[in-house]
Amino acid sequence: MLLMEEKVKRFIAEQNLFEKSDKIIVGISGGSDSVALLSVLCRLGYQCVAAHCNFHLRGAESDRDETFVTDFVKSLDIPFYKIDFDTKKYAEEKKLSIEMAARELRYNWFAEIKEKERAHCIAIAHHSDDVVETFLINLTRGSGIHGLTGIKPVNGDVVRPFLCVSRSDILSYMEKEGLSFVEDSTNKDTIYVRNKFRNVIIPLFETINPAFRESLLQTMGNLQSAEQFITDNMRATLADIMVQDGDWWSIHIDRLHEAGNEKFLLFEMLQSYGFTPSVVNDIYDGLDGISGKQYFSENYRIQKDRSRLILSQKSEKLDEFYTLEEGSSKISVPLNLTFEQKPVSEIVIHKDKNHCYLDMSRLKFPLTIRKWKDGDLFVPFGMKGKKKVSDYFVDNHFSLYQKEQTWLLLSGDEIVWLIGERSDDRYRIRKDTTSVLELYYFK
Repeated sequence: MLLMEEKVKRFIAEQNLFEKSDKIIVGISGGSDSVALLSVLCRLGYQCVAAHCNFHLRGAESDRDETFVTDFVKSLDIPFYKIDFDTKKYAEEKKLSIEMAARELRYNWFAEIKEKERAHCIAIAHHSDDVVETFLINLTRGSGIHGLTGIKPVNGDVVRPFLCVSRSDILSYMEKEGLSFVEDSTNKDTIYVRNKFRNVIIPLFETINPAFRESLLQTMGNLQSAEQFITDNMRATLADIMVQDGDWWSIHIDRLHEAGNEKFLLFEMLQSYGFTPSVVNDIYDGLDGISGKQYFSENYRIQKDRSRLILSQKSEKLDEFYTLEEGSSKISVPLNLTFEQKPVSEIVIHKDKNHCYLDMSRLKFPLTIRKWKDGDLFVPFGMKGKKKVSDYFVDNHFSLYQKEQTWLLLSGDEIVWLIGERSDDRYRIRKDTTSVLELYYFK
């Protein structure tokens, strides 16, 4: 058996990527890496299903690749899927870069095939040179330790059996086995960041140290050990600093200061929520600043609120509203709410904020549920005069996130309940009340 196949077989076993009985979806572009991967896995006796995407980004060259792959897979006599994508249109619709659009289309489709074929995993042809390039790219972007530990052999259901071999190993294998492949002409275009590292920067480093790639891989191995040690010893610290509170998280600034290394800990906590190093730096600089400052990632938001940072998903649209029809008993959108009309004689008062009791005779159906707006007024239970909802928030020390998450229940144009907080005194049970609407809000 060839050395290349021995390396890969040993790596698959060491990393527990898959078993001989498992079915594997193998992504194949027609380039040397993916052709070699599919060839090696088939020679080793694994059950492979080939999958090829035509992104139609390189004109006739894209169609040439598809034809080549189709013929190659046919020679292997294994199941084969191929698909065409209008990548540019998808990128415009989703407001993504071409590279990210292609990635999203590819992996979503691979997942569909995996489910259809009941496969164990999706194999991708990343190799050790890709690891080196990714390290350098992340280094220039100001990555934390996680970004400097290389591409992982397993990421969910995606596996990378070629991380144990280099590009030169692959080309040698292709030559020995007489395998042909197609060349992507854009691989030489240094307008792309990865190509610039591959074709210009790494060769320059190799003039200083011919074993530069091997040295860098050794460094990444050391960083992986350091990362594991840090992770194992940091869990308790992070759990004390970052506490889940319902559907948001509170990062306690005083505890962060006590732990020390605030910037590092912030990055460790926030990187998985999409916050870039530059945004984390801004958050760090504003730790002891005024309340109300906000910071954003693609899907999450950090708000500075007195002695804590509040991490939450970006809020829903504030102009949404929902109706509550008379005779209904339960809703789950936009929040979980049960309600029941009862004779006043059957009412048992629960003195907590999640229960509300309203005089049915004063209500006008359908009731409306919406978020609060500037200028909203109500009469807090137990008071006589009207109060601005915004002033109520201030008096009760609501954070910006809590304000945005507060829903109102209205009868006509009048607020009858700040849901989960305070009902309106005008709709309370009185001596002449005969029928009551009992509501219960649960998270």
